[in-house]
Amino acid sequence: MQEEFKTPGQLIEALLQDRGWNQRVLAAVLSMSESTLNKLISGSQAVTAEIAISFEEVFNVDASRFLALQHVFDLARARIVSRPNPVRAMRAQVFANLPVSEMIQRRWINVESIRDLDAVDKELFRFFDGQNPAQISATPHAAKKTSAGSEPTAAQLAWLYRVRQISKELLVPRYDESALRAAIPRLKALLSAPEEARHAPRILQECGIRLVIVESLKSSKIDGVCLWLNEHSPVIGMTMRFDRMDNFWFVLRHELEHVLQKHGMHDPSLDVDLGGVAIDEEEKLANSAASEFCAPRARIDSFIKRKAPIFPERDFLGLAKVLGVHPALVAGQIQFKTGRYDLFRSHMVKIRSRVLPSAIVDGWGDVAPVGIH
Repeated sequence: MQEEFKTPGQLIEALLQDRGWNQRVLAAVLSMSESTLNKLISGSQAVTAEIAISFEEVFNVDASRFLALQHVFDLARARIVSRPNPVRAMRAQVFANLPVSEMIQRRWINVESIRDLDAVDKELFRFFDGQNPAQISATPHAAKKTSAGSEPTAAQLAWLYRVRQISKELLVPRYDESALRAAIPRLKALLSAPEEARHAPRILQECGIRLVIVESLKSSKIDGVCLWLNEHSPVIGMTMRFDRMDNFWFVLRHELEHVLQKHGMHDPSLDVDLGGVAIDEEEKLANSAASEFCAPRARIDSFIKRKAPIFPERDFLGLAKVLGVHPALVAGQIQFKTGRYDLFRSHMVKIRSRVLPSAIVDGWGDVAPVGIH
C-alpha cells in the first residue's frame, strides 16, 4: 500500500477498505469498543504504541508507521493551535551566544534570578546600550575583526562593552600624545622587577589614557583592546588572562602602540591570542613595538643564534642584566621565537597581584562601580 496518508485514521480506513471490512468487524477483531475505534479513526484519540502493535498484528503493517503518522498529525495540530513566539527564539539565540549566568554572577547585569526572563531582557538591552543582544555583532561600533582575523564572538563583545562602560566613569585628563611618547621610557624603567608594574596605571592616567583591567568571560579568549570614547579619550582594556610578567608588558605595550597610531578610533581594535602570527599591518606594527620594548629583538636573535640549542643559564641571566630587564622578559621572547616553552620556566613570575591594587579592576571577585544609564 503506497498511498500517502496524513493521519493514522486515513491509513486505517484504507486498510479496512482493502479488506472489505467495516469498523464493527475491526472492533470485534481487536476486542475494542466501536466508539474507541471511531475516535482513533477520527483523530480525537491518539494511537498509542500498544494500539499500533495491535494494528500491526491485524493488518501486517509495521506499528512504527501508525506511530509516525500520529506524530505528524499531533505536530500539525499543535502548530495550528500554538501562536508563534519570536521572543522565545531570540532568547534562545541570546542564551546560546552569551554567558548570561556569568554576567549575572559578575553583576554586569542586575538580575536576581536568571528565571526572571523579562528582567534579563531589560538588563541586556541596557547593558548593550539599547542594542538587540541577538544582533549585537552587527552593531556599527562593534569591533569588525580581531587580531586573529575572525569575527568577534558575542561573549568577546560583551567584554568590550564592559570595558567601555567602566572607562566612561573615569575622570582622566585629555590625552596628550607627546606625554605618552615621553612616558614610554618611564615604563621601560619598570621592567626590572614585577612589583614596579604597579606604577603603570598612574603613568598612563597622567597621559590621558584610561587603563581598565576586566577579567575575561570564561567562554572568550581576549588579551586586550584599544578603543576611543572620542578623539581625545583613548582606552586600553586588558584581561591579564595569563598571569605572567612578560605577557602583561607585551600586551600593554602592544595596546599603547595602537593608541600612538590612533588605531581603533573608529572600530575598537580587539586583540585575541597575541601569541599567534599577526595578520595585518596594524597588528604587525604593534607586535614589533611590544617585542622591542620587552627585549630588543636584535639582541635576542643574536643570543639564540649563538647559544642554541643549549642556552646556558648563566649566559641567559647575563643578557637580562645587560638589558636591564627582569629575566622573565628575556625568557618570554626566547620562548616565543624558539617555540621552546620549557626554557627558563622558573623565571616566569606572576604579576597580577602586583598590578590590580593600583588599577581599575573588574573581576577576580571585584566589581567596578558602573552607573546605570
